[in-house]
Amino acid sequence: MFKIRPQLWYNDSMILGLDISTSITGYTILDSAGNIVVCDHIDLRKEKNFFQKAVEMEVVLNSVRSKYFIEHVYIEQSLQSFRSGFSSAQTLSLLSKINGIVSWICYNIFGAEPKYLAATSARKLCGIKVPKGQKAKAVALQFVVDNVDTFEVQYTRHGNPKAGYADRSDSYVIAKAGWVREREEAQNTD
Repeated sequence: MFKIRPQLWYNDSMILGLDISTSITGYTILDSAGNIVVCDHIDLRKEKNFFQKAVEMEVVLNSVRSKYFIEHVYIEQSLQSFRSGFSSAQTLSLLSKINGIVSWICYNIFGAEPKYLAATSARKLCGIKVPKGQKAKAVALQFVVDNVDTFEVQYTRHGNPKAGYADRSDSYVIAKAGWVREREEAQNTD
């Protein structure tokens, strides 16, 4: 986990980026300059009850609210269609449900309507290019490791990222893409 600055509450307007899943949800908070304040994950794999998973996420998000002023919430858009070799209809339905519940929790806690970004759009906004035949999640993780000094990854003894670090990376990409979007919108209104 990243080192959190000593203050308990920031007055700075911040962006929360979420990579929501029923197993591990990554979350990143960026300050108004686009710097990481917190980048972590919520491990829900041991919890079998779907609604209890949502309650656990709500507890973490309430903790975030007690420490940080979140003005914008960006969430990775859930998959909308089938792709060969990927998620089943049941998995897509479950992801849509949890995405909707966590979206409502965010709206309720932060008072900000979540904005949704497709993973491909978020990577593009961050300048991440995925070569044909390579896995986007692995390419994005390597990009973040190579380009974000404060992002650290723990690896297994086999050299693979430990559980949760790819989710942290994905939440960073969503948050950073949200930060880019907010800056573009602010420049367009000036």
